[in-house]
Formats: sequence, C-alpha cells, structure tokens
Amino acid sequence: MKIVFFGDSITDSGRDRNDVQSLGNGYVKILADKLRPIYPDTDIELINKGVSGDEVGDLLARVQSDVIALKPDAVVIMAGINNVIHKYSMGKELDLARFERDLTELLSLLKGAGITVIFLEPFLLPAPDKRRMRRLFDEELAILDRVASSVADEFVAYDEMFNGLAESIPYAEYSPDGVHPTHRGSRLIADTAIKAIRKHLL
Repeated sequence: MKIVFFGDSITDSGRDRNDVQSLGNGYVKILADKLRPIYPDTDIELINKGVSGDEVGDLLARVQSDVIALKPDAVVIMAGINNVIHKYSMGKELDLARFERDLTELLSLLKGAGITVIFLEPFLLPAPDKRRMRRLFDEELAILDRVASSVADEFVAYDEMFNGLAESIPYAEYSPDGVHPTHRGSRLIADTAIKAIRKHLL
C-alpha cells in the first residue's frame, strides 16, 4: 500500500527533498515508525510531499505531479493554516470563497483519481501573537470542516482537541508558536491519524 503525506511545514518537517525515502522529523516519521511494526507482513510505502509555506492553493497547483501521478492508495492531508498566517505575516488577502473552491477542487481531484483521502484538520493554539488570528481562522475552519468532512473518507479534528488539552496543560507543550507541533504534539497527531489510516489499509 502506498500512502502520500501532503501538506505544509507540519508535514514537511525538515524532510530531505533529494531523498524520496526521507520522511522528515515530525508526525509523518513518528507515524511510520509506529505503523510498520504493526503490519510487518504488509508492504507499506510512505512518501512525504509536504512543502513548508504551502497554502491550499499551492497544494492544488502541485497535486497532479506530487500525488496523483504517484498513484497512491491513500493521501493524508493537513493544510490551511498558512492561508491565515500569510494574511498577517505577508499582508496577503484571504478570499474565503476562493479558499472553498480550491479546497473542494483539491479533494475532488484526489477522490476522482480513486485515492482514499484522510484529512487532518489544522489547528491554532493561543500563542500571544496568534490570538488576533483566531476569528479569521474560525471562519476558515468552518469552511474546511464542512468541505473536508463531506468529501474526505476520514476527517480527524485537531483544533478542538489541542485547545481542549491547552486548558489544563500549557499550550507550549504541544506547540511553542501555536502552529508548529513539538515532539509531544507530533506524537498526538501521529497517534490519532494512524487510527484513521488503519481503517483503510489494504
């Protein structure tokens, strides 16, 4: 079974783009180290196609070459946070209607290619410089949750999960900047994502 991981820096996590077997140092690597021993007799190929800084539109632009052309059985996607981040860091306008069109087209192309789609919801924790982004992120999240939960085969919600944990544990335990997960945060992503993936292992 071939699984492609597709997304931004949370997926990329320092992977060596000159090495197709490089999974980076984040949740993808942790997930791989957990998944392979569970199925020692199953040929599981995991490919990391995360690119730091990507927005949903960037994923749409490269989905044919980086995912569909590889003919995977499944794709695991986490994306959307940069669409909000870049409004504040670069002054880029976030057109929510276009965001919905891009996301819908992205997921529809993957489903149309016969690929199982596992969508991992992005999250935003209350780091001081991220609190001002919460309202816009919630608007985007409403679109993302509605589209992804209706089109994808599996949808894993992380925003409520991480923010719920942050009510009793300092948010920095999971992400120092509110976006990029620590090793502990990456383990949580891997542990929950693997449950969704296992439902579709051939």
